[in-house]
Amino acid sequence: MARIAGVDLPKNKRGVIGLTYIYGIGRTKAEQILESSKVDQNTKVSDWSDDELAAIRNYINTTLKVEGALRSETQLNIKRLMDIGCYRGIRHRSGLPLRGQRTKNNSRTRKGKRKTIANKKMPSK
Repeated sequence: MARIAGVDLPKNKRGVIGLTYIYGIGRTKAEQILESSKVDQNTKVSDWSDDELAAIRNYINTTLKVEGALRSETQLNIKRLMDIGCYRGIRHRSGLPLRGQRTKNNSRTRKGKRKTIANKKMPSK
């Protein structure tokens, strides 16, 4: 069982794919880690030796910010935007998209389920 940064990596996957299960590591970063640790990308996680696993774990711990530290930094960045009251912070606070997308028709993911508003009664003539 390979455990790196508090995450159990799947045994039956290739090393490159297995490393992407760690928050903050994508395909490119995983390839760089394996290249610098001198581990073959196509080797399955279950076939890693203790030395290879130690090299990978050492590289990740010394050079990268992953999992909890990265999540907390992201949350602090968002909190900072909200505290200073900039446009992006206000959009975060109100739960709307922040990168210039239109909100009239789309953005259901950010806005949540539709809230139906009843129409006003038209006065009779």
